[in-house]
Amino acid sequence: MHLFLTSFFVGFLVLSNIISVKLFDLWGLAILPAAAIVYVFTYPITDVIGEVYGKKAAQQTVKAGFIVQIFASIFILIAIYLPPAPFFADQDAFSAILGGSFRVIIASLTAYIVSQFLDVYIFHRLRSKHGSSKLWLRNNASTILSQLVDTTVFITVAFYGTMPTSALLALIATQYIFKVFVAIIDTPLVYFLVKKTKAAAKKEAETTSISA
Repeated sequence: MHLFLTSFFVGFLVLSNIISVKLFDLWGLAILPAAAIVYVFTYPITDVIGEVYGKKAAQQTVKAGFIVQIFASIFILIAIYLPPAPFFADQDAFSAILGGSFRVIIASLTAYIVSQFLDVYIFHRLRSKHGSSKLWLRNNASTILSQLVDTTVFITVAFYGTMPTSALLALIATQYIFKVFVAIIDTPLVYFLVKKTKAAAKKEAETTSISA
């Protein structure tokens, strides 16, 4: 089950980087990157892994995601610069969609590594204080605080100097509000996944014990 969750985590990360170039209008309330609808679910996954398998397992998942993102960026860059076939007419579109800018890539990786490790740290500080109770508190507190850092770091590093400060702050605020909303409503999902993961982990342990 740990491998299954880590696979989803890494898959969501790579997917969010690919679709981040698309901006969508959220009912006229905010303009958000399409990545927002995917990336927000990486935090509950690390919370579930940390709750069931421990802090070290959650940190390893974060590290794995960081390494995969770097390799994905390298291979995408290689794919962009491979000479196109004579009949391939979409090279410019391919480069525009997948290329991104070096500054945005750095912003994404920086925000990711800082916020995800902060999420794991806050989650386990609260768990050491409350034990196995109050999962809702550590799930929401860790996610909401780390998402603030993620949003602020990414938008600041990626766009500072390219737009007025007021627009920059508005972008941070609208994206953060959306992420907080998702964090709150996904709490039942975290409880469900923790229950299922604990059951799977127990079954795996029993199977291993019998095999031994």
